[in-house]
Amino acid sequence: MRKHILALLAAIVITGMTAFGMLVVGVNALVNPNTTSTADTPAQATAGSSASTASYQAEIAQLQSQIAQYQARDQQYQVALQNDNAQLHQAAQELQMVQQLLAYLQNRGLIQIDNQGQITVTR
Repeated sequence: MRKHILALLAAIVITGMTAFGMLVVGVNALVNPNTTSTADTPAQATAGSSASTASYQAEIAQLQSQIAQYQARDQQYQVALQNDNAQLHQAAQELQMVQQLLAYLQNRGLIQIDNQGQITVTR
């Protein structure tokens, strides 16, 4: 029974301290003259927001311009990458043709290729 009374007393004390803290903050908010006031009139809100809206629109336009530049640059990179891939494919085909030619010449006995890649003409 004694534990229940102590727990109830602790809960009341903690609740009281929390309520007192909330009361102090609330009274301070009501009494303090240095707080920011809300815009009660729509004219005040509109006057402040029209200047910021113009700056936001200018910033949006600037960002859209940068996006367009990045997209153009990305397109250039895509074209360059496609060209490089085409060149790489062509070089691989040429290498394969050279390897086939060397294999043909070696099979006919016209050349010999050693382990170090040295080519010797036999005839």
